[in-house]
Amino acid sequence: MRLARVAALVGGGVGVLTAVSAAAVSQQRRTAARERSRIEAGSAALLSQPPISDEGLVLTDDGIELHYEECGGPAGGKKAAGLTVLFVHGYTLNLGSFLFQRRALTEAFGTGVRQVFYDQRSHGRSGRAPSQSCTIEQLGHDLHSVIDQLAPAGPIVLVGHSMGGMTVMALADQHPELFRDGGRVRSVVLINTSSGELKNLTLGLPNVLARLHAPMVPIVLRRAAKNAALVEQARTMGRDLAWVMTKRLSFAAKDVDPAVVQYCTTMISATPVDVVADFYPTLMAYDGRMGLRNLKDCPVLVIGADSDAMTPLEHSKAIARELPEARLIVAENSGHLLMLEHPELVNSPLVAVVEAALTGRPGMSGTGQPVSA
Repeated sequence: MRLARVAALVGGGVGVLTAVSAAAVSQQRRTAARERSRIEAGSAALLSQPPISDEGLVLTDDGIELHYEECGGPAGGKKAAGLTVLFVHGYTLNLGSFLFQRRALTEAFGTGVRQVFYDQRSHGRSGRAPSQSCTIEQLGHDLHSVIDQLAPAGPIVLVGHSMGGMTVMALADQHPELFRDGGRVRSVVLINTSSGELKNLTLGLPNVLARLHAPMVPIVLRRAAKNAALVEQARTMGRDLAWVMTKRLSFAAKDVDPAVVQYCTTMISATPVDVVADFYPTLMAYDGRMGLRNLKDCPVLVIGADSDAMTPLEHSKAIARELPEARLIVAENSGHLLMLEHPELVNSPLVAVVEAALTGRPGMSGTGQPVSA
């Protein structure tokens, strides 16, 4: 039964265990219930997915089927040479995490730009992968398979959030020719991501709890994965707690729409606990500096959040220091799920990047300078 109590915490807040006092949890659970009651009837329309033009499966080099969706683009689909904007989501999320960016690009460009979204292995509607293949390096190979099969011609803009940004770095390490001057990748957008040293993150916890967090999480996740059925049952009973953890670790604004919190909580809770456990070690061990070096000839936009508990702002700044020609935007009063919490802070610069890629002109005005949003 102790495992069942602990398990309710696993998966909440982008899949990572955190520690809070019982009194605080009780109070916040009551708050969660009140906030959920404020979800407006029109929220379903706000969070509805724009129409898609195609969907299907991509087969990876090791035989895993990745679910994808696309919208927009000229006639001819993947065989056409028009611009493709390819989105790569983060840990415990799925392609739905880019809901507002999909809508913004559709409104801005209509069918003039092709957008491709896919679920990373073991996430969303993609196939479950063996634990040993759940590595950032393999995700880089998966992204190359997606490009090879869905965007074999024409220029590309890559947009990665969190683990998706690391996936882009892994691809750059494995296929630097894509990112060199004149290569097919015309721009890269890295949102709330890191090039490494995540093992030192504190999750915004007090120092005492932060010191306990690092050694305890792998142990709890390994145990949870071995008792996945029990853990999943506990997660369904811990709906209020999942809401509290998601809001605490994913958002910073106190007035974030409760419908958005619910949307994210549902998305995260749908990721099985053994998948959470499979990817945790690779996230903690990842070093993306070699991949970053291969982005030096490619326009890069880095967007970090000042209150990101999962990939703190310093990680975005470290990427910008490694890429002195990159543009860094700092989003204020924002957390780890910036593109859902304050979509306008992502959409506006993203549209500018895509416009630049369409016209072939430089798209990183303010290069090398931090910009508050």
